[in-house]
Amino acid sequence: MPTHLRFFRCSLAAALLILLAGIVPADAQTDPADRARLPDGPLHEQVLNVPGDNGNPVTLEVTLYTPEGTGPFPLAVMNHGATGASAGHRGTRYRFTLSAYYFLSRGYAVALPMMRGFAGSGGSIVHRGCDVAGDGIASARDIRAVIDHLATQPTIDTSRVVVAGQSFGGWNTLAFGTLDHTDVRGLINFSGGLRSSDCAMQDVSLIAAAGYFGAHTAIPSIWFYGDNDSLFPVATWRGMYERYIKAGGRAELVAYGNFMKDAHQLLSYPEGMQIWAPKLDSFLTRIGLPGTLLHPEYVPTPFPPPTHYAAIDDVAAVPVGSDLARDMYRAFLTRPFPRVFVVGSNGGAASFDGGVDPLGRALRACNPQLHCQAYAVDDHVVWVKPAAADAARVSEGPVYRKTVPANATATIDFSYSVNSDCTARSVPRLWLTQRPAHGEARVGQRVDFPRFPPNSPFAACDTVKVAGMALDYTPARGFTGADFLAFEVVDSNSQHRMIRVALTVQ
Repeated sequence: MPTHLRFFRCSLAAALLILLAGIVPADAQTDPADRARLPDGPLHEQVLNVPGDNGNPVTLEVTLYTPEGTGPFPLAVMNHGATGASAGHRGTRYRFTLSAYYFLSRGYAVALPMMRGFAGSGGSIVHRGCDVAGDGIASARDIRAVIDHLATQPTIDTSRVVVAGQSFGGWNTLAFGTLDHTDVRGLINFSGGLRSSDCAMQDVSLIAAAGYFGAHTAIPSIWFYGDNDSLFPVATWRGMYERYIKAGGRAELVAYGNFMKDAHQLLSYPEGMQIWAPKLDSFLTRIGLPGTLLHPEYVPTPFPPPTHYAAIDDVAAVPVGSDLARDMYRAFLTRPFPRVFVVGSNGGAASFDGGVDPLGRALRACNPQLHCQAYAVDDHVVWVKPAAADAARVSEGPVYRKTVPANATATIDFSYSVNSDCTARSVPRLWLTQRPAHGEARVGQRVDFPRFPPNSPFAACDTVKVAGMALDYTPARGFTGADFLAFEVVDSNSQHRMIRVALTVQ
């Protein structure tokens, strides 16, 4: 009887609809679906042929990403999942994943090896029935060979390595711990596990194997599991974790409850990053590896919070100027997450869904003269009615005045929150409520120095860079004169500020 392995691999599909005059998709000559699955930052992508385990020779296909700079960079090895894998289905090269872009944003080189039997790697898929520990360790030996090979590259610092994986790759990551690689500082398991059709006791085998891994692993790990995981029920992953800890393994469990329709797809959606990225930052910092945002161009634009302006399915409430735009909104409501619906001052609209950064792509594609604003994201309305927003801002206090240079980008605001030891407490939420009429404003995460006054108890933190949210303004080329913008900030203490800025461009 033929057997097959069932794993999971996330993908970042993307689509867009545009009706708003003045909006054109970025990289219009590139397939939008593929382009939207990639971050804005450069990947410096290489596809390598790397020797696998010396004891069982095979050539492995490995994708390598590096951030800007010359290195040497710490290394993150991100191991793929799979679905419906069999001798006749090898899948495609693993390269579209938010986890890789997260590591790039923290300054890591990222290696994405294809296990034997997958995509362009040689050999056959490894499976041993209920010996799921043996399956994982066989793959782990190939992962070790990839790390050892990359040690020969001058841009890679393989004395600072973290190994991560999702689903099948998460299981292989836990198995890797038993090899006791001296340069690997930590293991990251996203919904790790294994399903094999020729094992009648799959969950029992997983729990027992987790105990074996814990007894033979000294490397610390962090585990991410959700309650509505379609492959691994709560009793199974909790049993795995408890057996791993009882056997002596060092692990932190992040049990995040339900996530969208399937917690197994945590890495498939930018919405999941608010769950796992802060936890991962803390874990990496504790084990002596970088856990601070350095390159915000690799991570998605945060979604604004719900405003409850209208029900998500109230088509009549959408501030657009034509029946065609309302039909677009109806189509938007049928699209999968992540999705955004953007409206402009001319009554037009744009709908983006899928990909790494649908909101950022929508706002960057908009003509600044149209004052585009997100109306809805996923199943929440986030729009602020301009008249109501203006009245609220007037009641909040005076207009701040700032002079900025012509033909240059200026930082209008950098919002941050720090602990007493000057580490970042959290990243505030910041979003525009009124776009400038004569330039472009852009919101994004950044690492920069705080600016506490000299008499502040936190003044010493002004010499330590922290992660925060920045608002930059770029006037239209050749423009001088007056401009105006407004934004809102919610900090780590849930303090909500509405800020108006009158700009003088000269």
